Amino acid sequence: MSTPQTWLTQEAADRLRSELETLETSGRRDVTAKIEAARAEGDLKENGGYHAARDEQGKMEARIRQLKQILENAHIGTPPASADGVVGAGMVVTAKIAGDEMKFLLGSREITSDEFDVYSEKSPLGSAVMGAKIGDTVSYTAPNGKAISVEIIEARFI
Repeated sequence: MSTPQTWLTQEAADRLRSELETLETSGRRDVTAKIEAARAEGDLKENGGYHAARDEQGKMEARIRQLKQILENAHIGTPPASADGVVGAGMVVTAKIAGDEMKFLLGSREITSDEFDVYSEKSPLGSAVMGAKIGDTVSYTAPNGKAISVEIIEARFI
């Protein structure tokens, strides 16, 4: 199974590298210190601080793995321009969805700040618009079973 490519701006890549470095250094030291302090309190079965620190450690290690995977498979820079107006990953899409105009990012939350709603290419909406051209109307099935119409108005890289 192939790993999905993620286009990252240099700013986003730097932000993710900085987060990874912080987690791998001071983050690991801090959580290890919390675990050791909680262990020193005694009985681990009844020690809420110990269990909370272990949960924090697990979440942090999962984030480290996620960041490494993203950075290993990232293309940094500007994605190639889509001359034919085809919707693809890493694009900000403006679409009329069920009659309402909406702007969203198709791809990964790591690409941008909280500026846009983000939909994965694997989500029902994302898979419906992926590969569609400006002016196309596609549809997808919502979780409630209703078919929702989507008209592509604009698609551009951020």
